Amino acid sequence: MVKDKKLLFLKLIHTLVWLFFVSIIFYIVYSGLTNQINTFTWVAIGLVIAEGFVLLIFKMFCPITLIARKYSSSQKENFHIFLPNWLAKHNKLIFTSIFIFGFFLVLIRTFLD
Repeated sequence: MVKDKKLLFLKLIHTLVWLFFVSIIFYIVYSGLTNQINTFTWVAIGLVIAEGFVLLIFKMFCPITLIARKYSSSQKENFHIFLPNWLAKHNKLIFTSIFIFGFFLVLIRTFLD
């Protein structure tokens, strides 16, 4: 029972972290689309890039996933987060693509407008 509670806690934390990063990725896109680029836009870009480095260091796994692995033997893609399995499986591809789109919009608006 203790393992289940720890896994539930980790899933909740992981989902909140995921929501934070998804929010700032969409903020970056919004900033680029509306040409409302400010300090928060650049901080958000820096945070996403830092997250990318963390993923690289941990061989493309979130550290929270690695900790959650201790409490579950599930092979499902979403064992560690409250997301549909398909989204957990394709999460990095989807949101990296959206981030790159937003990042280039911000760069274009900043340096070419």
